[in-house]
Amino acid sequence: MAVFTFIVKQSGGSWTAKQHGGEADLEASSASTWELQRKLTNLALTAAGSGAVSSSFSLITPTSAVAQVIVGGGGGGFSAGSAPAASSGGGAAPAAEEKKEEKVEEKEESDDDMGFSLFD
Repeated sequence: MAVFTFIVKQSGGSWTAKQHGGEADLEASSASTWELQRKLTNLALTAAGSGAVSSSFSLITPTSAVAQVIVGGGGGGFSAGSAPAASSGGGAAPAAEEKKEEKVEEKEESDDDMGFSLFD
């Protein structure tokens, strides 16, 4: 599994990204953040080889962001988390349904129980 973290900055209408803490100095630039994310994903795939890809892009300020591309790793946590539930033999599903039913049966609190009313 390879993790690529990029520091992204906007200057003069162009977005530039530079890899943070990596072996290779990967860089890309583009006019839009969407296009820049695609370029960064392709750069990471080229550097790491093939595999499942997960990417994220988070604006920190209106002119700076952090982008991360993960290559490899077997498909992410969501599919790994759902696999044990599917192989449990169905024993957990009825228990989960019973818990939902119990929560529905709980009495809803009214304003009178709190000692005040919304329209007082």
